[in-house]
Amino acid sequence: MSPPATERSRMLIGAVADDFTGATDLASGFRRRGLETVVVVAPAAVEPATYAGVDAVVVALKTRTAPVDEAVDRSTAALAWLVEAGAGRFALKYCSTFDSTDEGNIGPVLDAFRDRLGVDRAIVVPAFPANGRTVRDGRLFVGDDLLEDSSMRHHPLTPMTRSRLRARPAPQTPPPVTEIRRDDVRAGVDALRSTLDAAPSGYLVVDAVDDADLETIGRATAHHRLLSGGAGLALGVGADDAPPPALPAEFSHVTGRRLVVCGSASATTRGQIAHAAATHPTRKVDLSAATTDPAAEIAALADWVRGLDADSVPVVYSVGDPSDVVAAGPRGPSTSTPPAASVVESVLSALVHDLVADGTVGLVVVAGGETSGAVVTALGAPALVIGPPLGPGVCWSAATTSDGRPVALVLKSGNFGAADLFSTAWEALS
Repeated sequence: MSPPATERSRMLIGAVADDFTGATDLASGFRRRGLETVVVVAPAAVEPATYAGVDAVVVALKTRTAPVDEAVDRSTAALAWLVEAGAGRFALKYCSTFDSTDEGNIGPVLDAFRDRLGVDRAIVVPAFPANGRTVRDGRLFVGDDLLEDSSMRHHPLTPMTRSRLRARPAPQTPPPVTEIRRDDVRAGVDALRSTLDAAPSGYLVVDAVDDADLETIGRATAHHRLLSGGAGLALGVGADDAPPPALPAEFSHVTGRRLVVCGSASATTRGQIAHAAATHPTRKVDLSAATTDPAAEIAALADWVRGLDADSVPVVYSVGDPSDVVAAGPRGPSTSTPPAASVVESVLSALVHDLVADGTVGLVVVAGGETSGAVVTALGAPALVIGPPLGPGVCWSAATTSDGRPVALVLKSGNFGAADLFSTAWEALS
């Protein structure tokens, strides 16, 4: 359990997340552990001392698919901000499916963090059992399927064709990668700590198949200055029996209608769109129109939303079934081109900005990590206050836009959330 705030002189942990949904995911985990938590979206615009006394701060970046040099530069700048804010420990948060290409960005960013912090090792723990992501014998599973056999092998930007985690960062980074098996984890905190400390320097891929494993890993690495992995990193930090936090006051200022925007092509989000279509108005982004005249497509979508009943929950999406992904790009049967993805992000983020700016919309569910980053950036919100959870990896957050409007946001990874999320998310704020 963490000591009371009055007994602490600095931030317990500072994390850098490579996308916005991952940032709120990890922050929600910290909040459930009783830690006062803030997500900083624009660190350059915020003095580090502002949050020096907060238990946990997560800096949200949009670097998962950025060029490697850009990802390293922006990530190390965020790390430097957290160092100046006085964080005692640090974490790099990436997706529970280790979303990355052979070139990066996870390995190069981790290398830069190790150099900056002067540490010789870091754990690699993407497992998030609550959402079916587990690591067994050094291999990453999605449910019962190896990662390479899951729907994630068709990810349009970071296709995942190898399940062996040892092989994933190897092309990206020179330090050795050591596998720590579940028997070592199940031996308990003290034994695992000894095993990790005796392992070669570099990166340590640790098996985890349930929350108890993550708790053990968290406590065995309490002396590690640098961690890396998914939202399961929050386990082992803070209190096991923290009471449910009250709804932050920021949510009481939010007014306006509801809206769902989906830039994700994942099977989970497509299922959520299909479920919502039975009871909610839905409209698909016209990619051709968005490419040739984005302003006109944004205006058309905004007019459609404004023309609906004020009590409705409109859903605007880009991919309804796999054939939509095929149509978006020529690189094969399961990929869309980055330019197409960028067009969708630009249109959906501008749509949200315009509808929030004129007071039409005040509560927004955003599906897709890249789209979430684009939306928050368009709104100009410097920080997010974490609110009620909606399930593993999904939560509400509150923010203030650059023009002073309060807004409530769900920033959802494409692969997370229950099938009825678009219909039920609002209940947590009632």
